[in-house]
Amino acid sequence: MRIFTKLSAPLCLLFVFLCLKTTFSSSIHASSFSTTHLCSHEEALALLQFKTSFSIDYTGLCADICVDFFSTKPNYSKIESWKEGIDCCSWDGVSCDNVTGHVIALNLSCSFLYGTFPSNSTLFFLRNLQSLNLALNDFRHSKIPSEISQFTRLKHLDVSSSGFSGQVPTEIAHLPKLVSLNLSYSDLILETTTFKNLVHNLTEVRELVLNRVNMTSVNPRFFMNLSSSLTTLRLFYCQLRGNFPNSIFRFPNLKRFSLGGKRFSLSGKGNLTIDLPSSNWSSLLQHLYLSVMDCGRRLPESIGDLKSLQYLNLPQCNLEGSIPASIGNLRQLTSLGLFSNNLSGQIPSSLANLTQLTSLDLYNNQFSGPIPASIGNLRQLTSLRLSSNNLSGQIPSSLANLTQLPFLGLSYNQFSGPIPASIGNLRQLTGLNLYSNNLSGQIPSSLANLTQLHYLVLSYNLLNGTLPPWIFTLPLLEYLNLNHNQLQGQINQFRKNSLTRLDLSNNKLQGSIPNSIANLVNLSYLNLSSNHFSDLVVPEMFSVLQNLEILDLSHNNLIGKIPNCLPKSLSVLNLQANYFDGIIAFVFPEGCGLQYLNLHRNQMDGLLSRSLVNCSKLEVLDVGNNSIEDTFPHWLESLPDLQVLVLRSNKFHGSVQSTKESPSFPKLRVLDLSSNYFVGALPIRYIENFNAMMDPHKDGGSLKYMMVSTGANSYQYSVVVTWKGFDYELQKILTTFSSIHLSNNKFEGEIPDVIGKLSSLKGLNFSHNNLTGHIPPSLGNLTNLEWLDLSSNELAGKIPDELVSLTQLSVLNLSNNHLVGRIPQGNQLNTFGNGSYEGNLELCGIPLSKSCDGIGTPPSSFQEKDELWRFGWRVVVLGYGCGVVFGLLMGYLVFRTGKPKWFVSLFDGRPSQSGRKMRKARRLVQRRS
Repeated sequence: MRIFTKLSAPLCLLFVFLCLKTTFSSSIHASSFSTTHLCSHEEALALLQFKTSFSIDYTGLCADICVDFFSTKPNYSKIESWKEGIDCCSWDGVSCDNVTGHVIALNLSCSFLYGTFPSNSTLFFLRNLQSLNLALNDFRHSKIPSEISQFTRLKHLDVSSSGFSGQVPTEIAHLPKLVSLNLSYSDLILETTTFKNLVHNLTEVRELVLNRVNMTSVNPRFFMNLSSSLTTLRLFYCQLRGNFPNSIFRFPNLKRFSLGGKRFSLSGKGNLTIDLPSSNWSSLLQHLYLSVMDCGRRLPESIGDLKSLQYLNLPQCNLEGSIPASIGNLRQLTSLGLFSNNLSGQIPSSLANLTQLTSLDLYNNQFSGPIPASIGNLRQLTSLRLSSNNLSGQIPSSLANLTQLPFLGLSYNQFSGPIPASIGNLRQLTGLNLYSNNLSGQIPSSLANLTQLHYLVLSYNLLNGTLPPWIFTLPLLEYLNLNHNQLQGQINQFRKNSLTRLDLSNNKLQGSIPNSIANLVNLSYLNLSSNHFSDLVVPEMFSVLQNLEILDLSHNNLIGKIPNCLPKSLSVLNLQANYFDGIIAFVFPEGCGLQYLNLHRNQMDGLLSRSLVNCSKLEVLDVGNNSIEDTFPHWLESLPDLQVLVLRSNKFHGSVQSTKESPSFPKLRVLDLSSNYFVGALPIRYIENFNAMMDPHKDGGSLKYMMVSTGANSYQYSVVVTWKGFDYELQKILTTFSSIHLSNNKFEGEIPDVIGKLSSLKGLNFSHNNLTGHIPPSLGNLTNLEWLDLSSNELAGKIPDELVSLTQLSVLNLSNNHLVGRIPQGNQLNTFGNGSYEGNLELCGIPLSKSCDGIGTPPSSFQEKDELWRFGWRVVVLGYGCGVVFGLLMGYLVFRTGKPKWFVSLFDGRPSQSGRKMRKARRLVQRRS
């Protein structure tokens, strides 16, 4: 919609739902036309001149809201009826006094006005104006003119969502007769002095709506000085801080109160608090909405005293404990929302008394136990959301009584047992979400009665049996998720329907993927992965699905050739872990939109398709574990967004040196060329341009996953990597993850110093090559490194002391090289055993048994000396069986020289590594005795 390019959706939608019944209801509407025609020439001329100040923009600020929610005629502005020669009292939006003919009300809301509001506007000539409504226009960040004070008779002023900005003029407090004031949803700032004057002077004000007005400097305690006549106070997203006085709840005439804390707080905690009173609430309160703040932790029992309450919403208020049973006293309540708190205990059965309730939202709490069967009494419910709790037991069949319900959400709970067949009675359901529970049994056939269903999600349960054939006949079904269950059997033929998303992954389905899938012409998302499908009957059938964006057939038993004709709309193609063979036959056309291509672990051979260069949006390419025989694809350098490149375990050969002078692969973060036949030096020029691996804070340190989002569809990337020596399929790839794996090739030469610039690297594996020279000290700069494998090369020299800086390191393998000298000590290097260094005959020091001084390795700390002291006395005791002298001398020897590894083996019941060492030690003891 145009609205999303002009104004954020929350701004306009919140205006609609929170302000619809405020100042509009008290304003004099345009339909109140004068019955006499006494409009003065001066006032008519002033209005005509005002009209010329603006243009009309039917695509501007909140245009769609005006049409959709206020029934404004599209492409019609009220001021179009303003024409000279026609009595101004008959113009749209203009109301006149029946006796004097003076213009007393002007309602130009939703008039599509566009332009700067002039400070000398002729509108200020209307000195008898009592009501002015300029809401939902676009005055282009104009300031509210100080001349507003000339409207001394003004009772109603509404400039909400009208594009005003800057400071609210202090003159607005000089309107003593003002009864309602709405400044909401514009970029206005209300400072302390102006607000204090407003509170002091507006003694008649009843309705005050200041949503999204910046009131950072205003102390909440000033609100306790508002007029006792106040009936409505709305204060969403005003950036108020501190403790709001709960005396507001005792204002004798208060009917509607809304207060919201810091906007879009991820933690649910803002800088605003208010304590819900334990008694003495205003008896007239009808509407209470508190959000994103601290509301005193518990919902008081006294909430049940608000017998006039119709609307109670307290989301993200840090509420704890249980819902008091007294809430069942609120017989007038139509909406109850306590979602996103920490409420616990059982859902009280007294909710069944709230028979007027149309909306019940308790999701994202910690409620436990079963849903009370009495909830079926709430027959007026049109919204029930209980997801993201700890609710258990069976889903009550009494939910079938909620026949007005269009959506039922029970996801992320612990419900067990079968899906009640009675849910099939909810004929108005358009959405059913039972995601992530422990539901078992078959999908009930009664769900075939839900002919209005658009959205069906039964994923992550224990459902079994065959896939019901009727499920593909629901005429309006668009979104079907049955993944992660235990469904078996084959897929019956698909019929032409409205499906746009189909996810049957992670089940036990088998047989062929039927060619009737081509009937799903609206399909944009298809995931059949992790099943037992064995055949594509007609591979070309996918070419018919011209709207298909995401296709995942991975982890099946599919054989044959990969379809050579794929939809141009495709963004994701995942065919990994199948038995496809032959060459990669499909040709990627120019303008190819593919972002993720995964052919890992198939039987593909031949060359890598050069047409991939047409896929300029490609982010992930994984063709590992095939039999592709080709040289390194230097032509991939031209792909500007490539982040993951996996060519492992193929027959690639030749050099990997860059052929270009310009930077290449600037966004690459994962490179795996292992187990091929690459030769020559390491790709230094490429490494120098791996910019994405050089800044560990490039994503602000936030945990985000690589994914593609295409309209309503999203898909998280996966990739097979060698993680700390083991092959894993990462189901989610963090945007902060980076690794280089070049092992099992024939690379030669030295490890370049520039590798030390890749400071975001998590893993580095150059093992099983022919690398020579020293380990570069610059590796000590890789402070995010978690595993390092340089084993089985021809590396020489000392292990750099700089490796002590690698405090995140959990896997280290330097074995089978020609390293010499003392092993550095400190931090993580103290945690690795012999296996990390074996095969380097000239290395010495802990953890090796070979000392660097020829006598033995001294204890590294007082704690170790203490351990050896205790061990020495252990030997003395053992000496009683071997001779007291031998035992004492052995204790003395161990204390002085450390605990030799053969000694640990001997006395801990493990076989020694060298009997020769043991005999040599015994001879030494005999000489000393």
